[in-house]
Amino acid sequence: MAATEVLIPTPPGRATRWRRQIREYRLPWLPILVFAVMLVAAIFAPWLAPHETDKLSIVNKNIPPAETSEHLLGTDTLGRDILSRMIFGARTTVLISLAALLTGGVVGTVLGLVSGYIGGWTDTIIMRITDAALGFPTILVALVIAVILGKGTEVIILAVALTVWARFARMIRGDVLAIKVLDFVTVAKISGVSTPVLIWRHIFPNVVNTLMVITSLLVGQVILLEAALSFLGLGLAPGAPSWGIMVSEGKDVILDVWWLSLFPGVAITIVVLAFNFFGDWIRDYLDPKLRHAQ
Repeated sequence: MAATEVLIPTPPGRATRWRRQIREYRLPWLPILVFAVMLVAAIFAPWLAPHETDKLSIVNKNIPPAETSEHLLGTDTLGRDILSRMIFGARTTVLISLAALLTGGVVGTVLGLVSGYIGGWTDTIIMRITDAALGFPTILVALVIAVILGKGTEVIILAVALTVWARFARMIRGDVLAIKVLDFVTVAKISGVSTPVLIWRHIFPNVVNTLMVITSLLVGQVILLEAALSFLGLGLAPGAPSWGIMVSEGKDVILDVWWLSLFPGVAITIVVLAFNFFGDWIRDYLDPKLRHAQ
């Protein structure tokens, strides 16, 4: 009688498992590509830019896009290379967005954790201040701060941070109210864990998902706010490589030098949409109900 062969399935290789996981994640590849291009431009701007951003050349002013290989995106009314200013503008956008979100996120998260866990008068005072901050138009608050303190990168970062911290505080506080009544928090209290340690080691890790979603959704708003301040002349100094300033410089000659406002405007639109789509993906992925519904 012939022996029966038992076929044991070979476990999939590491590369196969990675491909399966990537397919399960349903990564938004287009936004990721936009992020990668923007980060590369921001990090390697001095090496990628073909010209200096402040190099003036009256002879080469108002050159249309693709007319010469030396200026692929054309030049502005002062002869400055548009492509070089776009690349350095990406660095400006990344720097201001990261710094402002980091500052506002840290302040808002700390206030939200303290307010939600301690409660009482502390919660009332913090939340009334938060409500007041959310009640003012974001652009108005940023404009007032920029007018009082003047122009500069630090001023824009401060203005943006003061307009976004309240959103972090409100959302984090809501999560803390639901988490602090759970059993593992009660056990930690009974065990004698101090309040700072309990908040940091037991509550904060459970609000990280919310923190990631808020951050990803606010990046687009921060970029638009920085561009709006620069467009209104209250952001960086005139002539600085910023997408908002470039749009502002081209508004008066939009019919003749249309590319001056078009390219930075398109860049702002693409980046904001990419971050919004990426934020939606993070929200869906971190929420089990939404993830299984797809």
